[in-house]
Amino acid sequence: MKKVKKIYILIFGAIIGLINGFFGGGGGMVVVPVLNKLFGLEQKKAQATALFVILPISLVSTIVYLCNNAISFAHGWPVILGIILGGVVGASLLNKMNNKVIKGIFVFFMLLGGVGMLIK
Repeated sequence: MKKVKKIYILIFGAIIGLINGFFGGGGGMVVVPVLNKLFGLEQKKAQATALFVILPISLVSTIVYLCNNAISFAHGWPVILGIILGGVVGASLLNKMNNKVIKGIFVFFMLLGGVGMLIK
């Protein structure tokens, strides 16, 4: 990988880490377009790679939130179980769909989330 590209990856990585830490998640919604558009990864690989890079970011953020006593375990455990189940199903479906359909679904949920935030 070229030196300039590595520098861009580090810069975008730092920005995405900041977003993930600040919002308690959501970095994947930024990292997928960055990997897809700026670094040329196909949609499936961008989404799978996003999960791979978000895991350590989320673990570090979680440790910070734990140290600040900012986690509701009563609400968290049921969500974790649902996320695990949904993650297995989603990862299985990702491998069976083509890139255009996956990109369309991704864009739909990004728009839905954005509109939902504007309305509330």
